[in-house]
Amino acid sequence: MRNLRSKTRSPSPARRQQGMSLIEIIIVIVLIGAVLAFVGSRVIGGKDRADFKLGQAQVKTLASKIDQFQMDTGRLPSTLEELTKQPADASGWLGPYANEGELKDPWGRPIDYRQPGESGPFDLISLGKDGKTGGSSTDADIKN
Repeated sequence: MRNLRSKTRSPSPARRQQGMSLIEIIIVIVLIGAVLAFVGSRVIGGKDRADFKLGQAQVKTLASKIDQFQMDTGRLPSTLEELTKQPADASGWLGPYANEGELKDPWGRPIDYRQPGESGPFDLISLGKDGKTGGSSTDADIKN
Protein backbone atom coordinates (compact mmCIF):
# COMPACT_ATOMS: atom_id res chain seq x y z
CA MET A 1 0.00 0.00 0.00
CA ARG A 2 2.87 2.31 0.68
CA ASN A 3 4.20 2.01 -2.85
CA LEU A 4 0.85 2.97 -4.33
CA ARG A 5 0.70 6.17 -2.32
CA SER A 6 4.17 7.28 -3.25
CA LYS A 7 3.39 6.94 -6.96
CA THR A 8 0.17 9.05 -6.84
CA ARG A 9 1.52 11.87 -4.73
CA SER A 10 1.53 15.34 -6.22
CA PRO A 11 4.81 16.70 -7.54
CA SER A 12 7.07 18.38 -5.05
CA PRO A 13 6.77 22.15 -4.68
CA ALA A 14 10.07 22.66 -6.50
CA ARG A 15 8.66 20.98 -9.60
CA ARG A 16 5.45 23.06 -9.73
CA GLN A 17 5.46 26.07 -12.01
CA GLN A 18 5.53 29.23 -9.91
CA GLY A 19 3.66 31.48 -12.43
CA MET A 20 4.02 32.95 -15.87
CA SER A 21 7.45 33.83 -17.18
CA LEU A 22 8.27 37.31 -18.44
CA ILE A 23 8.15 36.10 -22.06
CA GLU A 24 4.68 34.67 -21.57
CA ILE A 25 3.45 37.95 -20.04
CA ILE A 26 4.91 39.96 -22.94
CA ILE A 27 3.24 37.65 -25.49
CA VAL A 28 -0.14 38.05 -23.76
CA ILE A 29 0.22 41.85 -23.66
CA VAL A 30 1.15 41.98 -27.37
CA LEU A 31 -1.85 39.81 -28.29
CA ILE A 32 -4.22 41.97 -26.23
CA GLY A 33 -2.78 45.10 -27.88
CA ALA A 34 -3.25 43.63 -31.36
CA VAL A 35 -6.88 42.76 -30.65
CA LEU A 36 -7.57 46.23 -29.21
CA ALA A 37 -5.92 47.92 -32.22
CA PHE A 38 -8.05 45.88 -34.63
CA VAL A 39 -11.28 46.55 -32.76
CA GLY A 40 -10.42 50.24 -32.30
CA SER A 41 -9.78 50.75 -36.01
CA ARG A 42 -13.12 49.16 -36.86
CA VAL A 43 -15.00 51.32 -34.35
CA ILE A 44 -13.30 54.56 -35.47
CA GLY A 45 -13.84 53.71 -39.15
CA GLY A 46 -17.48 52.96 -38.40
CA LYS A 47 -17.97 56.40 -36.86
CA ASP A 48 -16.49 58.07 -39.94
CA ARG A 49 -18.85 56.16 -42.22
CA ALA A 50 -21.81 56.94 -39.98
CA ASP A 51 -20.95 60.66 -39.96
CA PHE A 52 -20.70 60.65 -43.76
CA LYS A 53 -24.11 58.95 -44.10
CA LEU A 54 -25.55 61.43 -41.60
CA GLY A 55 -24.13 64.28 -43.70
CA GLN A 56 -25.81 62.89 -46.81
CA ALA A 57 -29.14 62.68 -44.99
CA GLN A 58 -28.75 66.22 -43.61
CA VAL A 59 -28.09 67.69 -47.05
CA LYS A 60 -31.15 65.94 -48.51
CA THR A 61 -33.35 67.02 -45.60
CA LEU A 62 -32.12 70.60 -45.79
CA ALA A 63 -32.85 70.65 -49.54
CA SER A 64 -36.45 69.61 -48.85
CA LYS A 65 -36.75 72.35 -46.21
CA ILE A 66 -35.56 74.91 -48.76
CA ASP A 67 -38.18 73.60 -51.19
CA GLN A 68 -40.84 74.00 -48.48
CA PHE A 69 -39.67 77.58 -47.81
CA GLN A 70 -39.95 78.31 -51.54
CA MET A 71 -43.47 76.85 -51.74
CA ASP A 72 -44.61 78.95 -48.78
CA THR A 73 -42.94 82.26 -49.70
CA GLY A 74 -42.66 82.07 -53.48
CA ARG A 75 -38.88 82.54 -53.44
CA LEU A 76 -35.70 80.80 -52.38
CA PRO A 77 -34.01 81.89 -49.17
CA SER A 78 -31.07 84.22 -49.73
CA THR A 79 -29.22 82.53 -46.81
CA LEU A 80 -29.82 79.36 -44.82
CA GLU A 81 -30.49 81.48 -41.72
CA GLU A 82 -33.80 82.48 -43.31
CA LEU A 83 -34.93 78.91 -42.60
CA THR A 84 -34.54 79.55 -38.86
CA LYS A 85 -35.70 83.18 -38.54
CA GLN A 86 -38.41 84.92 -40.52
CA PRO A 87 -37.03 87.46 -42.96
CA ALA A 88 -38.82 90.81 -43.13
CA ASP A 89 -39.73 90.42 -46.82
CA ALA A 90 -41.04 86.83 -46.73
CA SER A 91 -44.81 86.83 -46.74
CA GLY A 92 -46.32 83.40 -46.24
CA TRP A 93 -43.40 82.23 -44.07
CA LEU A 94 -44.60 79.32 -41.94
CA GLY A 95 -41.30 78.45 -40.28
CA PRO A 96 -39.06 77.91 -38.66
CA TYR A 97 -38.17 75.29 -41.22
CA ALA A 98 -34.92 74.26 -39.54
CA ASN A 99 -33.03 74.82 -36.32
CA GLU A 100 -29.52 76.25 -36.24
CA GLY A 101 -27.90 72.87 -35.61
CA GLU A 102 -29.25 71.53 -38.88
CA LEU A 103 -27.28 74.15 -40.80
CA LYS A 104 -23.97 72.47 -39.85
CA ASP A 105 -22.60 69.17 -41.10
CA PRO A 106 -21.69 66.29 -38.74
CA TRP A 107 -18.15 67.71 -38.45
CA GLY A 108 -19.44 71.06 -37.13
CA ARG A 109 -18.84 73.13 -40.27
CA PRO A 110 -21.58 75.22 -41.93
CA ILE A 111 -23.23 73.63 -44.95
CA ASP A 112 -22.48 75.78 -48.01
CA TYR A 113 -25.59 77.20 -49.72
CA ARG A 114 -25.25 78.60 -53.23
CA GLN A 115 -28.07 80.26 -55.09
CA PRO A 116 -28.23 79.91 -58.04
CA GLY A 117 -26.66 76.49 -58.15
CA GLU A 118 -24.58 74.86 -60.86
CA SER A 119 -27.16 72.21 -61.74
CA GLY A 120 -30.36 73.70 -60.36
CA PRO A 121 -31.86 76.64 -58.52
CA PHE A 122 -29.56 76.06 -55.52
CA ASP A 123 -26.71 73.86 -54.29
CA LEU A 124 -26.01 72.55 -50.81
CA ILE A 125 -22.47 71.32 -50.20
CA SER A 126 -20.70 69.71 -47.25
CA LEU A 127 -16.98 69.24 -47.77
CA GLY A 128 -16.84 65.89 -45.96
CA LYS A 129 -14.62 64.85 -43.08
CA ASP A 130 -11.47 66.66 -44.27
CA GLY A 131 -13.23 69.99 -44.95
CA LYS A 132 -11.52 70.34 -48.34
CA THR A 133 -12.98 70.38 -51.84
CA GLY A 134 -12.87 66.98 -53.54
CA GLY A 135 -11.70 63.84 -51.82
CA SER A 136 -12.85 60.27 -51.70
CA SER A 137 -14.60 57.98 -49.25
CA THR A 138 -15.56 59.94 -46.09
CA ASP A 139 -13.53 62.96 -47.31
CA ALA A 140 -15.70 63.32 -50.45
CA ASP A 141 -17.96 66.32 -50.92
CA ILE A 142 -21.65 65.80 -50.24
CA LYS A 143 -23.93 67.66 -52.64
CA ASN A 144 -27.70 67.78 -53.16
